[in-house]
Amino acid sequence: MLGVDPGLTRCGVGVVEGRIGSPITMRTVGVIRTPADLELSRRLLMIEQNLEAIVLEHRPTVLAIERVFSQQNLKSVMGTAQASGVAMLVAARHGLDVHMHTPTEVKASITGSGRADKAQVTHMVTRILKLSEAPKPADAADALAIAICQVWRGSSQNRLTAAGGRA
Repeated sequence: MLGVDPGLTRCGVGVVEGRIGSPITMRTVGVIRTPADLELSRRLLMIEQNLEAIVLEHRPTVLAIERVFSQQNLKSVMGTAQASGVAMLVAARHGLDVHMHTPTEVKASITGSGRADKAQVTHMVTRILKLSEAPKPADAADALAIAICQVWRGSSQNRLTAAGGRA
């Protein structure tokens, strides 16, 4: 399971392995960073290349990604949507199922409250995965939370096919 917290400057990524009723294990976690002063197409290429490397190394079968939601800052929303598109492209290239989850859905799944703050999500991710220390920055912890949410919620929710339609 590859979880992605999309962003243009910081794109959180986390790979977990597990299933409902069994412990979940972290395989890798990190953040893909792109310089704000780099031309947009180059930034998107950096995200694509890094996601491609993660998929090739860890061989996930599912991509779980945070659904882009409306914010006050249109520029931020556009960057998030562009990073999401790149992640879905990589998933389609490798035949991965794509599942989208809202931030509220992820928080509720991980902490029991859709209003949990980042510290609560990070704490629970650390606890669920039995990590010796919290994943940092928050984008990395969020990516793991998205992946865990997908494991627990299963494949029936918010699935997109490689062709782009709802399954």
